Amino acid sequence: MIRDTCPDDAPGAREISFRVPERFNAASVLFDNLARGNGARPAIHHDGGALSYAALCAAASRFGHGLLALGLRRSERVLLLLDDTPAMPIAFFGAIRAGLVPVCINTLTPPELLNFYLAHTEARVAVIEGALADQALSEQATAGTNLAHVIIASGEAASDRVAVTTLEAFSAPHPDQLDAADTHRDDMAFWLYSSGSTGRPKGIVHLQHDIAYTVASYADRILKLTPDDICFSVPKIFFAYGLGNSLSFPFAAGASSVLLAGRPDPARVFAAIGKHRPTVFFGLPTLYTALCHAPEAEHADTRSLRLCISAAEVLSEEVAALWKRRTGLDIIEGLGSTEVLHIYLSNAPEGHRPGAAGRRVPGYEVVLRDPDGREVGDGQEGILWVRGHSNAPGYWNRPDKTAETMREGGWIYTGDRFLCDAEGFHYFRGRADDLVKVSGQWVHPMEVELCLANHPAVKEVAVLALELPDRRMTLKAWVVAKEEADPITLPAALQDHAKRALLPYKYPRVVELVAELPKTGTGKIDRVALKARG
Repeated sequence: MIRDTCPDDAPGAREISFRVPERFNAASVLFDNLARGNGARPAIHHDGGALSYAALCAAASRFGHGLLALGLRRSERVLLLLDDTPAMPIAFFGAIRAGLVPVCINTLTPPELLNFYLAHTEARVAVIEGALADQALSEQATAGTNLAHVIIASGEAASDRVAVTTLEAFSAPHPDQLDAADTHRDDMAFWLYSSGSTGRPKGIVHLQHDIAYTVASYADRILKLTPDDICFSVPKIFFAYGLGNSLSFPFAAGASSVLLAGRPDPARVFAAIGKHRPTVFFGLPTLYTALCHAPEAEHADTRSLRLCISAAEVLSEEVAALWKRRTGLDIIEGLGSTEVLHIYLSNAPEGHRPGAAGRRVPGYEVVLRDPDGREVGDGQEGILWVRGHSNAPGYWNRPDKTAETMREGGWIYTGDRFLCDAEGFHYFRGRADDLVKVSGQWVHPMEVELCLANHPAVKEVAVLALELPDRRMTLKAWVVAKEEADPITLPAALQDHAKRALLPYKYPRVVELVAELPKTGTGKIDRVALKARG
């Protein structure tokens, strides 16, 4: 058992109604819908139709029985390389119900990295998309691992190294009811992985009670879902943000979720909104930017929406204003992390500030500290620390990285720099290690990036530190311009804009216009890839 490290009497935890028994299984967020009489209600809308709560629970039960029939032992890991289809909640909750630990993996994972995940988790069973079977079953992916059984979620595949079967054939022989494993609320429930921008990704362990805590804090206080809500998260379930948006929060409320597999280009996203009529929409700043500038935006019917959420990166005020003109809705920004499972700073429909990550979400404590761990004074920038009962207790088999991030007293050191105003709204000021000295003076690249993002000719921008051949440091801006912008005069215009809006020395010495910015699997700007370009 890995104990929850947040003290039971932590002030944040006392603010919310959070009570789980000592013996508790996280799959109850799905299966409790049967006892509440929601069996016939739709749990999932997808390209193939809809799936009721009763059908989803039955499928998850059959899958869980199948895993146990293979001889898997309590807390063994089951690797999930799945897109947003019904197979994901079936496998995720079926494994947890059986007392096993699903591990959600990005579908863009290359074979070499998949080999690392298989070795690190010691998984004997993996559930994968049929379209990914060739690379997932390759020798490069499976060599030297414990993998013995692969379950194909859609389509068929074959291998001479491991046993392969389809999800339907794997589950069909088993009963459609499965009693919840007798797990402790502090037992491992599931893993997610960090993005791995530096070094190997870290396996982030979450406990049986963590989902329930994010429901009681963020979902109940910010989203306020009812059974009539339909949630649509473009960020995928294999990310912590998407997991809460698509599964935890709607299922806890007896609501339903729209699952969109494949690439979420603007045309498909708007089509899904028109078809399924979601009420709550979850996106990322890069997605909202693409949606606002897509041709389909002119005629898209978004009248079903009552709430739009954004997280992960800073949303530009220009995009927020354009979205509101098109839909009549504000975008409610928040900030979370995989280590905390979901959002711990958030604006709210009844109160928000453009450009702010928001206020502390009830149930969490946040504090700004200097590099030595001392709390900073009012109006001063500091590194954000967060504490709540959904905090991961550690990284699997990485005591060094655990010690860096999971601090004494149940606190998590985020490495994010913030400024907090008098009303408790937090403004992102970059990473603690992003500070760069230009012309002998310190500059935060994020400050310059936010400045350029508000220029009317800019569609997207990223600003990073750049080392010149003579070892001096400067700032470089990669800019995606709007169609009407003049590419000849724009670089100088942006530099002048930064000089006027900020102190003159903060302007980017290099401005490169690009057709698009590289993105990570989460839809964030891939700053590592940009830095590699130089």
